[in-house]
Amino acid sequence: MQRKQRKDSKSRSSLFDLQPCRKYQHARTVVEDRCADDIFDKFHEECGVFGVFGHPEAANLAYLGLYALQHRGQEGAGICSSDGRQLYLEKGMGLVADIFSEKRLKKLPGHIAVGHNRYSTAGSSVLKNVQPIVANFALGALALAHNGNLVNAPELRITLEEEGAIFQSTSDSEVIVHLIAHAKGENFAERVVQALKQVSGAYSLLVLREKELIAVRDPHGVRPLCLGQVDGAYVVASETCALDLINAAYIRDIEPGEMVIINDQGLTSQKVLPSPRKAFCIFEFIYFARPDSYIFGAQNVNEIRKEFGRQLARESRIDADLVIAVPDSGVPAALGFSEESGIPFDFGLIRNHYVGRTFIEPKQSIRHFGVKIKLNPVRKIIEGKRLVVIDDSIVRGTTSKKIVKMLRETGGAKEVHLRISSPPTIMPCYYGIDTPTRQELIASSHDAEEIRKFVTADSLAYLSLDGLKGIVPEAGHYCSACFDNLYPINFPGEHLEQMEFFF
Repeated sequence: MQRKQRKDSKSRSSLFDLQPCRKYQHARTVVEDRCADDIFDKFHEECGVFGVFGHPEAANLAYLGLYALQHRGQEGAGICSSDGRQLYLEKGMGLVADIFSEKRLKKLPGHIAVGHNRYSTAGSSVLKNVQPIVANFALGALALAHNGNLVNAPELRITLEEEGAIFQSTSDSEVIVHLIAHAKGENFAERVVQALKQVSGAYSLLVLREKELIAVRDPHGVRPLCLGQVDGAYVVASETCALDLINAAYIRDIEPGEMVIINDQGLTSQKVLPSPRKAFCIFEFIYFARPDSYIFGAQNVNEIRKEFGRQLARESRIDADLVIAVPDSGVPAALGFSEESGIPFDFGLIRNHYVGRTFIEPKQSIRHFGVKIKLNPVRKIIEGKRLVVIDDSIVRGTTSKKIVKMLRETGGAKEVHLRISSPPTIMPCYYGIDTPTRQELIASSHDAEEIRKFVTADSLAYLSLDGLKGIVPEAGHYCSACFDNLYPINFPGEHLEQMEFFF
């Protein structure tokens, strides 16, 4: 679906004056406020999934896999295992290492397991929304773990509720469970296919039953999903970094529209959903995936990010003394910028990796407290220097403004030139990333010079969209709707206007 970007401010603002229709009022989900949003103004990770079949320590491997995928979701995590007779579930709120003790892992016997790290994109941050979702139905029990977002989930939920379905959570993933339970088919795999033919959006999906593991990727392949093997057991994960931790060998990516079924007879694969075009999320390369992962056809994330930095240096040359990064995601691009420009790189900003979700903030006593709790300038490195500061993106611009001021006031920088290793973000994502509304995205209503004045930088430049697409392999296979407003998956009903309301 291609929509032209609205040019005039009047038509742009009118999008947010629309009142959501009464039909959808009760389907709206509310995501709780997050104090960390103002500390680090970034898009939030979506979710991570991990599955294993045929290993005597399946739950332990799932725990390690989720540990490696912790960057994809920090609100909650869960693991469901099977011993071939029944399913066992353990889940909780918080980080993987805090949830799963040795005692809890012993409650997850069996040779099959699926795990999930959660960051809520649809559904509030409560335990009932933590996955895997476990349910009993006519053919037995199932556990489902989903990374992505279904754009037609509200409509489907209304229809299912009218047919008598009772939902236990506000997660869009539970819609898939009910569709499977309602579907017709000679076997479970056919029911899954019939269910997925009704949904629209992004999903990298794992479904566990008593004696099998099923992995499915949406027809556009928006979110990554790969297949590996360790000690004769099959492993499925969101990213290859999870395979590395357990010494699993990477086999290949699950293809868009493909269903992989793993059971005692081995592994079978079939293309069950037509794939009109690939639409890999380009932001996985920019920010979400771990730098050591290989995604979307075994492309190394770190190398792609370094090339973003090199291209940024070619497009926006600047006379400066030092290149620094906004850690951690800005580091690879900063290294690439430094290599291409010849300007030396150093770690002028240090990140505190142990910032929690809640803390006591002083009212006026400490300037720029929200940024300082996570980032601190190294004055000895940056004092008196003309800095090139590399970040991967600007969302609202509030944190960038605080960083620029902090580098001058606390770090003693002479000049601050901000360089962004992605194009201006003008639209939200509805395919599994928790993004602000269009109204909150500063680049949706301000040009680069206006943003520069707001963040008080001496200069500001973004990587061009052509430059970005010139680096990723097969550029036509990516979704870049957040930069160009060209959404590859159709929206239902009231389309784009209602997406702002739901997500």
